[in-house]
Amino acid sequence: MTTAAGASTVRTRSVPLDVLRIGAILGVIAIHVFAGIVGNPAIRGSGTWWVATIVDIGGIWVVPVFVMVSGALLLSPRVHADGPAAFYRKRLLRLGPAFVVWQVFYIVVVRILISHEHLTALQTIGLVVDGKAYTQLYFLWLIAGLYLVAPVLAAFLSGGGQRRALVFAGSVLLFTVAVVGLSGLSALFGDPHPIVLNALTQWLPYVGFFLAGWALRTVVLSPGWTVAAALVTAALLAETIWQYGSASRPAWLQAVSPVGYDGAVVAAASLGVFVVVQSLFARVTALRERGARMLAQLSDAAFGVFLVHFFFLTLAVTLFPGLNVARSNSLPVAILLWAGIAVLSFAVSLAARRVPGLRRLF
Repeated sequence: MTTAAGASTVRTRSVPLDVLRIGAILGVIAIHVFAGIVGNPAIRGSGTWWVATIVDIGGIWVVPVFVMVSGALLLSPRVHADGPAAFYRKRLLRLGPAFVVWQVFYIVVVRILISHEHLTALQTIGLVVDGKAYTQLYFLWLIAGLYLVAPVLAAFLSGGGQRRALVFAGSVLLFTVAVVGLSGLSALFGDPHPIVLNALTQWLPYVGFFLAGWALRTVVLSPGWTVAAALVTAALLAETIWQYGSASRPAWLQAVSPVGYDGAVVAAASLGVFVVVQSLFARVTALRERGARMLAQLSDAAFGVFLVHFFFLTLAVTLFPGLNVARSNSLPVAILLWAGIAVLSFAVSLAARRVPGLRRLF
């Protein structure tokens, strides 16, 4: 194992991080599209269902990897050189408008106007407090919480080198999966103690991933070890898919390592994806200026795509019922819908980022 040059800081642009962010957002859209088929109990176990499950559950690493990319960028000493106040001011100006506007947009436009939900004022407040203004918007609360603790984490990591970062990240991740496993075991033995998160605590299970992004940001495996890591990662994802889809899975396995972002197997697979992609693309040096610029623009647009894609998905299935894969159970329709939503969302996000007023929302 080697480390890339300049281990103390993250490069202004990192090809691996850009690739990871673009791949993760494409995976997010795929999950939300194919979930319509996976969630249909009438076809569970069929070939169509298994293909959709492979796409959906096989992409379960996307949110942890998003958080790891954020950690690789936001825990750099350079980012905190001017102190916590400057960091918070900059992040508030970046996240604040999107944080407010998109929650209002999804409640008013998507829930009330498009989906015709009848919400009381109390129900609306409850959705916001629970971090459930809409499916993907919990991520805004998650990122806000990580922004809040980033200066503290960065201060502890500063000067400690990669060893401190690896030990800290590993310890927090192990603690997180242990807490989740203990909760699962308590339910298995008839004394359930569920972990309930609200808007203000959404970020807690992701601190380990946030730290891991910084700890692993310069790790570049040799070609042989990259292949080995890729095989192990693929095996972990295959186990996760089997665990989700198999009726014969052991009850203790689901209790100890549930199929979720904070399950032990999923956490390990997410780390694997990050390291493998980092190792594969860290050696990319022949990217032309135009290609590098396009990659960076797509990566920067990923946050806006994350925010806007569910609007287009909801609008599409409302205006064109034939695109509702939850009813048609059609893989070709799902693939077409995924591609269309991805292209449209990237186009809107890229365009909006060129407009000064809209840029803050994307």
